[in-house]
Amino acid sequence: MYSLGMTANSASLFSGEREREVTTALAELTWCNPFEPRRIELERLALGERFVDHDAVWHERGEASSSPNLDALEHAAEELVATLGGRLGERGRCPAEEARLYRDLVLYLAFNRHEPEFKALAVAAEEEGKARSTFRGWSDFRRRLTDDLSPLTGRHAALAREVDAAHLVACFFQVRRAFHLIFRFILGGSATTARLRAEVWHSIFGHDMRRYHRALHAAIGDITTLITGPSGTGKEVVARAVALSRYLPFNAASATFEGVAERLFVPLNLSALSPTLIESELFGHKRGAFTGAVGDRTGWLEACPLHGTVFLDEIGEVSPEIQVKLLRVIESRSFERLGDNQPRRFAGKLVAATNRDLDREMQQGGFRQDLYYRLCGDLIRTPSLRERLDSDPGELHHLVVFLAHRAVGAEEAPALAREVERWVERELGSGYPWPGNVRELDQCVRNVLLRREYRPPAAEAGSADPAKRLAADVAAGRLDLEELTARYAALVYGKEGSWVAAGRRLGVDRRTVKRWVEEG
Repeated sequence: MYSLGMTANSASLFSGEREREVTTALAELTWCNPFEPRRIELERLALGERFVDHDAVWHERGEASSSPNLDALEHAAEELVATLGGRLGERGRCPAEEARLYRDLVLYLAFNRHEPEFKALAVAAEEEGKARSTFRGWSDFRRRLTDDLSPLTGRHAALAREVDAAHLVACFFQVRRAFHLIFRFILGGSATTARLRAEVWHSIFGHDMRRYHRALHAAIGDITTLITGPSGTGKEVVARAVALSRYLPFNAASATFEGVAERLFVPLNLSALSPTLIESELFGHKRGAFTGAVGDRTGWLEACPLHGTVFLDEIGEVSPEIQVKLLRVIESRSFERLGDNQPRRFAGKLVAATNRDLDREMQQGGFRQDLYYRLCGDLIRTPSLRERLDSDPGELHHLVVFLAHRAVGAEEAPALAREVERWVERELGSGYPWPGNVRELDQCVRNVLLRREYRPPAAEAGSADPAKRLAADVAAGRLDLEELTARYAALVYGKEGSWVAAGRRLGVDRRTVKRWVEEG
């Protein structure tokens, strides 16, 4: 069926160049990032004229979350494994590179045969918080994998022995879980959003999936992930996708995966906690360590399991003293509880996020340079909504439909979405900057739902300079003391760029500044 060229080498496993091309494409599909354009190129190369053209960007907007070519690709892999396996079994040998291609082809087929079950397990892990599920196809998976690898004998036998079936199942479940979570959590269909999905995939697996399968799966938890971007762009959503997509070992005896999803992600908003509470939450404390410490407490770093993740939101807001302690955790994986000197170990992964300009913070002495360089081994930036709309104006429609669906359900969503889009076009215009990003768009949808309008604060306040508006209102005596305090604090905060720096300028604690601004 695939023999379209002459045999280049009598010892070759392939009967022609076309057969080699198809096998190579399918083998590469086993290891590629599904959110990158390369996937489409490989599908087209594998199927030729049978390729069905489709949207290259997988995203949540009502279509199926898989390629229409998957059945044809699986069928092609089935045929090739049967043909090449039979040929290899008869000859007993072929060039080493071709044997590796055959082995990777077998792995591609093994995943696709059981993809529906892996998908069902991934959905259950997200919706029910249960990753410790039973893989009921385990016996069939192992038997068929062994059969398909059996032609790799003699000098190729090492290639078959390298395949640990239980580890392979763990990797396949992780791949399907990561795809499901990235697809579900990161909304939109623009090229900018597609790049973000691909970046998150690289954060989970690295750029070389073969290396991840061989060794990186056991070490990637030691690499801290730093997520930067404006407020309202979904940094916690990205952190959740990274955390809940981590490798979970497969127990062959019980046919279950280790870990429970709901225990694998611990989010902590550091800006909402005092320094003492941050230390207590993270590191734990010993009885009597501070006023109110009436008993020993296990912190989240200690409680975090091996495959779990602690998410430190607003990392740019923490004090220099806590920065030093976090640096030690990253460097040595060790810490002590407050009031105790017994070393304890952090076994999980750290993910941190900030909307602050850490370069500026470091220049001003508010953030430690050595901590920054420990955090940014894996850096993800979430784009603003304006960037996404500039990349694809149609992104607004897809996001509004999704948010409307979440607010009122499937039946009412289309009508609400049309109403919101008409309001935005008429009152805000296509060039509105959306300073609050997707979070603001969500509030716009809800305001239109309840009040038939959305009036952003910036539109109500006008476009004048905030310092001049404040000065004019003070001169006119239009402000009471609370309003004056809140607006001046907001002005200083806007100029300084962080609660810590604003607190230093105003001579108060950062939490006081935050309270003034948010309650004003």
